[in-house]
Amino acid sequence: MAIKIDSKIVGYEVAKPEDEEAKKSAPETGEAANADDIEHMHESVQRPNELEGSTYKIKTPLSEHALYVTINDIVLNPGTDHEIRRPFEIFINSKNMDHFQWIVALTRIVSSVFRKGGDCTFLVEELRSVFDPRGGYFKKGGRFMPSLVAELGDVIETHLKKIGMIEPEEMDEHQKAFIDKKKAEFAGHNPALDAAAAEAPEEGDFPANSALCGKCNVKAMVQMDGCMTCLNCGDSKCS
Repeated sequence: MAIKIDSKIVGYEVAKPEDEEAKKSAPETGEAANADDIEHMHESVQRPNELEGSTYKIKTPLSEHALYVTINDIVLNPGTDHEIRRPFEIFINSKNMDHFQWIVALTRIVSSVFRKGGDCTFLVEELRSVFDPRGGYFKKGGRFMPSLVAELGDVIETHLKKIGMIEPEEMDEHQKAFIDKKKAEFAGHNPALDAAAAEAPEEGDFPANSALCGKCNVKAMVQMDGCMTCLNCGDSKCS
């Protein structure tokens, strides 16, 4: 049966079997929570005097000065079973004033999206899809960044994973074993390149002549047994 929703949707959560059991037992135990007392993230939430946050450093070859990105979080329903942590505002600071106007505009827009509530994880892909017409750059570890804006999206993803809004993508034991095997095979066939990589840790743990992987955007693709294989994610052109 279809149900028409006339009021504005300010939040949602997935119903789980254990939640239904809790609702049934709540009247007997007296632990039922009034739905009206549960606070969700929305644009009218008042900023408290103190917020917890994290600061991330971005150092690119495009500027001699680093950028410092601070994301502050608000904790809703503290001390209850419905306690959640959500990003509330973002600040970007740097000695480099070349990009001051668009950086201030971007921080205000992103902060507004944070305070609007709902799912803000789409910001990651939106920012990552921005390409610099002058070309991107490789950050430490060999990962390619198409623009400075894209790296800001990468920082936001790191923070959202930290507070639990995005589930981290972890490789299973089979994938880890496969990559370790490929690394060992490559080191055995190319001891000189492996030694060169060890002498240049700022370039990451991958050979300096590696190609860019189209799957994970890390410069870790090497030729093995006549096939290009990524030593970071295990992607292979022959699989």
